Amino acid sequence: MVDTTGKVDTAREAVATAVVRMQPATLTLIQDRRIVKGDVFEVARLAGIMAAKKTSDLIPLCHPLPITGVSLDFSAEGDDAVRIIAKVKVVGKTGVEMEALTAASVAALTIYDMCKSVDRGMTIEWIRLEEKSGGKSGLYVRTDD
Repeated sequence: MVDTTGKVDTAREAVATAVVRMQPATLTLIQDRRIVKGDVFEVARLAGIMAAKKTSDLIPLCHPLPITGVSLDFSAEGDDAVRIIAKVKVVGKTGVEMEALTAASVAALTIYDMCKSVDRGMTIEWIRLEEKSGGKSGLYVRTDD
């Protein structure tokens, strides 16, 4: 594990996204809250928050962090996909990129799990860091689409 003892605590934030592609009928069921397992977005939101908090238990050599904020937003992208945006904040010695990526990934997996009975062909795409701020390396913003 990287020694962060000499680093200064700074406010840090990371934003990661993921896309879950599905049949248009599946997206309609999600939006109409007609998936048998319950409200897909709310369950996926909780799963993403829990995942961010447990990232160091899942990723070897990842520092456990005192996360100060996690949010997940979901939006339809066209008629056949959901975009997930995960934002994670911390005041600490190391960044929260892995926590944001884990939150987006687990939220996407949760959407798949909740909807697999009606659409086993869903795909999870474009899990990626969109931006991060804080720390020695400063601001990073993805510039490609």
